[in-house]
Amino acid sequence: MSSNHLQRIHIRGGTVVDPANNIKEQRDVFVSDGKIIAVSNEAPKDFNADSVIDATGHIVCPGLVDMCARLREPGQESKATIASETAAAAAAGITSICCPPDTNPVIDTPAVATLIQDKAKDSGKAYVYTLGALTQELDGERLSEMGSLKAAGCVGVSNAYSPFKNTLILRHAMEYAASHDLVVHLHAEDTHLRNNGCVHEGQISTRLGLAGNPSAAETVAVSQILALIEQIGVKAHFCRLSTARAVQMIARAQYTGLQVTADVSAHQLHLTDMDVGYFNSNCHVSPPLRSLRDREGLRAGLNKGTISAICSDHQPHEADAKLAPFALTEPGISTLETLLPLSLRLVNEGTIELSALIASLTHKPAQLLGIEAGTLTPGAQADICIYDPEREWQLDSDTLRSQGHNTPMMHWQFTGQVTHTLFRGQLIFQLDYLNEQ
Repeated sequence: MSSNHLQRIHIRGGTVVDPANNIKEQRDVFVSDGKIIAVSNEAPKDFNADSVIDATGHIVCPGLVDMCARLREPGQESKATIASETAAAAAAGITSICCPPDTNPVIDTPAVATLIQDKAKDSGKAYVYTLGALTQELDGERLSEMGSLKAAGCVGVSNAYSPFKNTLILRHAMEYAASHDLVVHLHAEDTHLRNNGCVHEGQISTRLGLAGNPSAAETVAVSQILALIEQIGVKAHFCRLSTARAVQMIARAQYTGLQVTADVSAHQLHLTDMDVGYFNSNCHVSPPLRSLRDREGLRAGLNKGTISAICSDHQPHEADAKLAPFALTEPGISTLETLLPLSLRLVNEGTIELSALIASLTHKPAQLLGIEAGTLTPGAQADICIYDPEREWQLDSDTLRSQGHNTPMMHWQFTGQVTHTLFRGQLIFQLDYLNEQ
């Protein structure tokens, strides 16, 4: 690998979209020794390329930063591994991934965080960052040693989907995180209101006879968390919003000066509870797919900047996990490889401008995680995604590289496909059709 790091690569003829540096024009990118050395129409002095990538007609942007992907290792290797999913990420133009703490064992000790980081280094396909657990074993009761988790490289803390025993413990957890200057990543859901709900509470849940998860399960929790944030002054990030009302509440909190940010999963910007159809278990997700009005509210929140980042919320499963009756299936979609194409649909539909979209997939999530990624600034690590915005392709079992094939987007037609991915200045992915030419 080290010899590849010394390669000098000239990416020529592409349209560079680097929102962090306000660049959106045709320029060449020059890479040497794993770093970006220039983004210019003229080669740096004494630069002789070892290889040239022709990016004519393509978009050249920073490697994507995914704020939430479950790689299933350690503990659930039957579903996926760090090696399999970082390879899928490479094919999707994703070079930085943040992993939630609900692995097995839980990321509540430095040893588990280090194990995941070491496995990612062995794969050599992407950086994998970890969120530490807010409470030991995610039990919602005993606070974890957040200082040692931060020292082990955790970029934030979260209790994933696990509820807190009560709001006093949540308050103490926030205060402890604030004392270590750690961002708290929170899933806003009142589990009592959710009850056993597995789809959005509304006409669809009634028609299918499935227990509904009301919008209030999210908005009540958001309201409670915002009150605590105001009390404590902790930096907090709302993970995977699903309701229009929650977006409005967070926009108001941001206006009043609270240090709150939010993200949304790509599938929530497209699918609604209507896609559940007749018990399509691949549409069983948490939080559930909401109404069309909620979807439009999420899109508006992204456009206004209330929502900073789009993530995959990747959750690969083995086939059996989706074969039971709908309510008994495991929630989650395998989504690494649809993160960029689903997001690009928003541009093609006129919902959001391209630079703003790329920002929500690159430097904005990098800022939220406090990591050095998501830009093509000279001197930065050469993590680069190149995609063909006009190339049409179909998602099917043959094109999916993730170990999990659980997706309602199977057989969808997409426009825009990653052709090359560079990680630390090394070409780690090239689309098959290019290899055949």
